[in-house]
Amino acid sequence: MSGSAPSRTWGVWNLPNALTIGRLVLVPVFVVLLVQDTTPARWWSLVVFLVASATDQLDGHLARSRNQVTAFGTLADPIADKALTLGAFVMLSVLGEIPWWITIVIAVRELGITALRGVLVRRSIMPASMGGKVKTVLQMTAIVLFLVPWASFLDSPTGVTVTAWTVLWAALAVTVVTGIDYCVRGWRLAHTGDSPTPGGPTGS
Repeated sequence: MSGSAPSRTWGVWNLPNALTIGRLVLVPVFVVLLVQDTTPARWWSLVVFLVASATDQLDGHLARSRNQVTAFGTLADPIADKALTLGAFVMLSVLGEIPWWITIVIAVRELGITALRGVLVRRSIMPASMGGKVKTVLQMTAIVLFLVPWASFLDSPTGVTVTAWTVLWAALAVTVVTGIDYCVRGWRLAHTGDSPTPGGPTGS
């Protein structure tokens, strides 16, 4: 029916969900490449990360445009996103390029909001806020800037290093602020029964 919210079923086998599953499969590939800590492997890990990130935008668009929004996709899509970004942050910390405390703060926020969504999923789906979308863009941009082996083709990568850290600090700030915002929205939803728009995107 025109104007009705997209239905959500537990069906799995459609193109948007296949892209989500593919993104999950790419996460260990990305980690294995990055742990090699060589310049060629670093470039390939960047390629894998960019491909996986592109599927994040594509699967949501296809699901909404084809009316193939499913309960599986609604829950699996943010899990795949978190697996990709947290996998990148953890590996960059393992390699000593990002302090562990930054990765831990981001991980606590991401896993906490994912758990909150899981608790509230029977009541309603919290749609993504604009801040959540900005957070995702900043996080992925920071990861890309840290993944590129600048020293392999720049004599003095100081400029891009400063840019990478600036974006990372911005991503951290937005991550914390939006995490607090989602907690407030979740509390209101749990205590008042207000229901966000059912058909909205669910990334955080």
